[in-house]
Amino acid sequence: MANPAIDNETVVVDVEWRDKKRHLWLLGLVPPTAVFLATGFVALFNAMSDSLGWGWLSTVSPAWWWIGPILIYVLLPILDIFFGPDGQNPPEEVMEQLENDKYYRYCTYVYIPFQMVSIVFACYLWTASDLHWLGIDGGLGLASKIGLAFSIGAMGGIGINTAHELGHKKVSLERWLSKITLAQTFYGHFYIEHNRGHHVRVATPEDPASSRFGENFWTFLPRSVFGSLKSAWELEATRLRRADKPVFHPSNDVLNAWAMSIVLWGGLTAIFGWQILPFVAIQAVYGFSLLETVNYLEHYGLLRQKNERGRYERCTPQHSWNSDHICTNIFLYHLQRHSDHHANPTRRYQTLRSFDGAPNLPSGYASMITLAYFPPIWRKVMDHRVLDHYDGDVTRANIQPGKRDKVLARYAKA
Repeated sequence: MANPAIDNETVVVDVEWRDKKRHLWLLGLVPPTAVFLATGFVALFNAMSDSLGWGWLSTVSPAWWWIGPILIYVLLPILDIFFGPDGQNPPEEVMEQLENDKYYRYCTYVYIPFQMVSIVFACYLWTASDLHWLGIDGGLGLASKIGLAFSIGAMGGIGINTAHELGHKKVSLERWLSKITLAQTFYGHFYIEHNRGHHVRVATPEDPASSRFGENFWTFLPRSVFGSLKSAWELEATRLRRADKPVFHPSNDVLNAWAMSIVLWGGLTAIFGWQILPFVAIQAVYGFSLLETVNYLEHYGLLRQKNERGRYERCTPQHSWNSDHICTNIFLYHLQRHSDHHANPTRRYQTLRSFDGAPNLPSGYASMITLAYFPPIWRKVMDHRVLDHYDGDVTRANIQPGKRDKVLARYAKA
């Protein structure tokens, strides 16, 4: 704060605050451009191998096609540890100005053209038979094609988060951009289920996208995927019936979102041939699985209690796991400030805050995603945090039904 001007009855405070991450948000473009970075490194390694006679460079160069998983599972966790939590929250006095600064929304808009160009380029690489310009004899090998599929899937998974940011907004353009972003992973129904399903039922047993205490990720994954799909269809069918429209109608947002995927996938197949389909399928499954891994860790074991009327209490920052690690937050547009997001769903990412009272993950999402794949490690890290959050009273947690008796016998207070 600066320049306090004191009148007889009024104190006027001029707030000077600068978003230290303002230009760092452009790093969110790394995922949709990662395939081009990988292509450059492959060409560079192969050229250096030829010019310097270092054959090992050409041997390791195909590893760059796995740049997406390398970013998620290696680089981001290391950066989160090195740089640690953010610690900067915007003050209340600048919230409106920050919310209306269009620079931040343009940072998300520009993700989409790079995403589309990247998937087209990947289809070319999957089908090209002559890549001599990259120093490759013939086309890509199978391991390189699969690695490229996972890298494109990583872009698609992070793209779902971009769609998440856009889909919460009231601007019609942003809602349509959200659907376009989801087309790559064939997960357009997320647009419906997340906004009208998950945000209503979050941290309750009825929500397919809220993981339960004692539930491992591999059990949660199909429950969330198919449960969210079923929920999205039911929500949209109910809306259309209330509007006296048939379920199979052009205004069905599930159908028109899926139609975008059919157009995208169909167009790519028409141009590049059916050979791309196995790799397009791999990237889609990996992409939406990344989303579901994030869903798993965002609300694990947390439960909204019921009031005397049998209704769930209002969602508060206490019902989401928070993380303020700056590096992953930059790549995910503050998704890790999930407690504030659920308390204020339409708030734009640049204004989300980290609350001291919210339950906190021990590290950023990138690190926690890997832990989620290994249930014994996950439970060792997270179960005691759930118990601590509820002061040792496990009955206040959202417990996996099939494990309730076992959980109560192990953790219930004497």
